[in-house]
Amino acid sequence: MKISETDILLIPGYGKTLPGHWLLRWRDKMPTARLVKQAELHTPSKKEWLDTLVGEIDAAKKPVVLVAHSLGCILVAHGAHVLKDKIKGAYLVAPSDWDRKGLVDEFDGGDFKPIPSDPLPFATHLVASRNDPYCDYERAQHFSKAWGTTFQDAGEAGHINLESGHGPWPEGMMSFAHFMKKLG
Repeated sequence: MKISETDILLIPGYGKTLPGHWLLRWRDKMPTARLVKQAELHTPSKKEWLDTLVGEIDAAKKPVVLVAHSLGCILVAHGAHVLKDKIKGAYLVAPSDWDRKGLVDEFDGGDFKPIPSDPLPFATHLVASRNDPYCDYERAQHFSKAWGTTFQDAGEAGHINLESGHGPWPEGMMSFAHFMKKLG
C-alpha cells in the first residue's frame, strides 16, 4: 500500500512531543500524515484519548494506518476492539510498560492499566529497543506475542525518542515503508 493512499495518524505518548522528534518529522515528510493531538499530556485519560483518536479516524477520507509511540501503543491496544473496522494497520514503536510500578513519578498509568493482552485485529508491527528505560525488552516481546504483531529488534536504541538520539530516525522510516508495502 502506498503512503499516499492512506491517512496516517501519528499517536504520541505521554508528555509533550518535542520539536525534532521523529513523529513530527514524519508528519512533515508525509503529506497524508497528521498528529493526533491530545488535550491532557501529563494526566491522560484512556477514555478521552480514545475518544480523540476515534474522532480523528472518523474524519479520515482514506484507509487509516496508525503510527504510535510509547503510551500511544498502549492506547491502540486498549482501543483495538473499537478501531478494528477502520484500521488498515498499526506500526507501534517503543511501547511503555505502565503495569510496571513507578514508571514515571508524575503519573501512575491511570486507567491505561492493566495493559491488554488480546490479539490486535489488524496488521501490526512492533519495534522495541533492548535498553528502553520504559519497557524491558522481554516485556515488549510479550506484548508482541500477545498482540500478534511482527517484531523488530531495534538494538540498543533507548526509548526511540529525542533523548536517545532519534530525531530523524531513518531506520524507522525504512522499516515503516516496508510495513506499508506488506499492507498492499
